[in-house]
Amino acid sequence: MDDNHGRQPPRRRVPGPARPDARRRPGPGARPGPGARPARRPGPARPGAPRPLRLGSPRPRLRLVGLALTLVLIAFVVRLFQVQAVDASTYAAKAAQNRYVGQVLAADRGEITDRSGVALATTEDAYDITADPTMFAPGQLKIADGPERAAALLAPILGQDQETLVRKLRPENEALRYVRLASRQTPQVWQQIKDLKSALAKKAETDESAPNVLSGVFSVATSKRVYPNAELAAGILGWVNGEGKPGGGIELQLDKQLAGKDGKIRYAQSGGRLVPTAGSTETPAVPGSDVELTIDRDIQWAAQKAISDQVKESAADRGYVIVQDTRTGQILAMANSPGFDPNDLSDADPAALGNAALQDAFEPGSTAKVMSMAAVLEENAAEPMTHVVVPNRLHRGDRLFKDDIDHPTWYLTLNGVLAKSSNIGTILATGQLGKTQAQANKVLYDYLRRFGLGAPTGLGFPGETRGILAPPDKWSTSQQYTIPFGQGVSINAMQAASVFSTIANGGVRVEPTLVRGTRGPDGRFAPAPEPGKKRVVSAKTAKTLARMLESVVDDEEGTGTKARIPGYRVAGKTGTANRVDPATGKYRGYTSSFAGFAPADKPRVTVYCAIQNATSGSYFGGQICGPVYKQVMEFALKSLQVPPTGAKPAKLPVTFRR
Repeated sequence: MDDNHGRQPPRRRVPGPARPDARRRPGPGARPGPGARPARRPGPARPGAPRPLRLGSPRPRLRLVGLALTLVLIAFVVRLFQVQAVDASTYAAKAAQNRYVGQVLAADRGEITDRSGVALATTEDAYDITADPTMFAPGQLKIADGPERAAALLAPILGQDQETLVRKLRPENEALRYVRLASRQTPQVWQQIKDLKSALAKKAETDESAPNVLSGVFSVATSKRVYPNAELAAGILGWVNGEGKPGGGIELQLDKQLAGKDGKIRYAQSGGRLVPTAGSTETPAVPGSDVELTIDRDIQWAAQKAISDQVKESAADRGYVIVQDTRTGQILAMANSPGFDPNDLSDADPAALGNAALQDAFEPGSTAKVMSMAAVLEENAAEPMTHVVVPNRLHRGDRLFKDDIDHPTWYLTLNGVLAKSSNIGTILATGQLGKTQAQANKVLYDYLRRFGLGAPTGLGFPGETRGILAPPDKWSTSQQYTIPFGQGVSINAMQAASVFSTIANGGVRVEPTLVRGTRGPDGRFAPAPEPGKKRVVSAKTAKTLARMLESVVDDEEGTGTKARIPGYRVAGKTGTANRVDPATGKYRGYTSSFAGFAPADKPRVTVYCAIQNATSGSYFGGQICGPVYKQVMEFALKSLQVPPTGAKPAKLPVTFRR
């Protein structure tokens, strides 16, 4: 038998992966298995070896950081809730206020033209020069004297004081973002500043030590009032100041029509610049209406030259000339001397500003005798041929009256009283207006009022005086006899001219007018309302009085011979009155005047001239105002193409034989 009978056969080993060396230490995390060597305990540290660093637990620090972050988030949430919920509307309003800005769109001011459409006052493009003061701060320009450098450059261009500009560029309010350096500058001025600003900007690009000190200077488009004819008709036009406000004349009187209506624009801005995508709202400006005056520029020029030359020659305080169309009441010229240039008021005499022809009240003197004679004729108290014996002196009331010259007893007709301008003869004639002096005073007062004395002229001009005419029961003893020859009553030049236009117009007074109409932005012309009309004396009286006034100029014994115009019949009256000095209220000097119309038999034009306080040469009205009347009347008749009538005057006698 086999020896292995009854045993199990030996197992055959199958080759497998090599087992790890039992002597190799297990890696981290390996469990010690059977037969593994126990781990060696660390022995005591060797002297000089570094100790291991033991870290603290991170949990307290993490809790502290987490708490801090939580508190910060809570603060943000609370603030966000306040801004978006509690105070949302307040902050929204502030944001809109800071982001959106509004700007006025100035309306173009209407033109003022003469009767032919020639511009007397117009509007041109201009610029307000502005600045942002914060852009001149040291933090912006990196220099400490930015305002000083900018002011030094701008002062000569703007014509302003350098220190004034520095104060504007360095205001007390450091947050101020807008100041106006100069108003209504010409485009040329702004172009100068732009060129200088561009040059500085180019230099700053290559040289950091040379900042652009004008970077904070800007402009706002606006307009400027311009008077192309300088002093011509300045008293009528008035002026507009640097702030765009009217300062007198038509500019002030018709400001509502001329100014139009300003518009406005509201837009979003950032850093002073428009944000195009944020939208804007705009209300367009409505231009003002043009105003057409009754003035004829050429006649105005002739009147202004004539009165200016005579005032200078006579070394007078001032003078005025008025030219009026006798049929329509329209004023063709109203000139004052001295005048002013409304383009530049810096050198103007304050006393010359305004319109003295309407604002001065003065005693007219003998030109007022035409009203006394009109009353005498209309009341049938006398006729042109009525004899009036005129002594050298006349005692009335508490005074002894005389004429301007000593003379023997004159034997004059009523026509002669007017021609020789006798004060005594006028007192005697007007004394026939009533049975008593009180009744005569009342009748004369009524006529003076009808002629427009003591009342507005109807022009509605700023600063116009209505003069002084006391009621007859208030007349002093002397006034009862001086008022008939133009002393003791005050008028303005327009009232005086209107008296003669009334006689020239057949006894009908037409209220004077300065404005023909307005032309709106739509181009439509709206004529001015028709002037008021009132009959003062009959046509017969007016015609008779016109013939009597011819004797003043045409007769050799008349006082107005220097007013003669070859080829034309001229009716006129001289005046030389004691003058009340407005500074002292006492009589000093004289008011010299001449008034008349032509052609006398077919009147078309009235001219009135007055000169105050002539101190060189003659002061008689016929001598210094007669030539002015002639010069202006000749020009007006030719300009209006008024032909002579060709009829010869019917000469009325001045004197009579006993």
